[in-house]
Amino acid sequence: MKFNTLVLDCDGVILDSNRVKTDAFYSATLPYGEQAAAAMVDYHVRNGGVSRYRKFAYFLEHLAPAGVVGPDLDALLAAYASEVRAGLLTCAVAPGLEALRQHTSAARWLVASGGDQAELREVFEARGLLSLFDGGIFGSPDAKEDIVKRELENGNIRSPALFIGDSRYDHVVAQQNGLDFVFLTGWSEFKGWEDYFAPYQVLVKNSIKDLMPCVEETH
Repeated sequence: MKFNTLVLDCDGVILDSNRVKTDAFYSATLPYGEQAAAAMVDYHVRNGGVSRYRKFAYFLEHLAPAGVVGPDLDALLAAYASEVRAGLLTCAVAPGLEALRQHTSAARWLVASGGDQAELREVFEARGLLSLFDGGIFGSPDAKEDIVKRELENGNIRSPALFIGDSRYDHVVAQQNGLDFVFLTGWSEFKGWEDYFAPYQVLVKNSIKDLMPCVEETH
């Protein structure tokens, strides 16, 4: 496979951070009770890749128990961000990431994530990853589908392009925008992915390092 652009999700692809964010959703919503916090985690896992802004808004509208006084949207976002940032600075980086970058040196790389854009850029700079992504690092509050559509339209994503993700949402975004897709299982929280991907011709790998024999850049 030869590509001009590689689009990577962050959590579960570049960083082993899915559990960090799952735990942070639980902690942030715990003032509403254990049952509500567990419901938040279930909703989050079932909607991997969707931004925290959408998820907390959904929680307050549909999952928070009536009559319970708890943190508002801004307070939930602040509590979540504080816990997540510490985790993002210490969690594992995908083995083979820099090797794949060298192997695809002529291709443009960019991040399209459900994570907060400013937070991602700070974390990537702190961890020495910023220079790998010459196409930029993009995240919420813009939705992932809007990011990919916009970057296609402005020429930053050049076809043929590959999206590397670990969620159903990643696959949907890739399909909507005509990108090829690779699903990574190793850090994914997507339960039932085997049945979901059965009808599709999607390459499934465990991790970034397993892509080395599969991906080449165009020249």
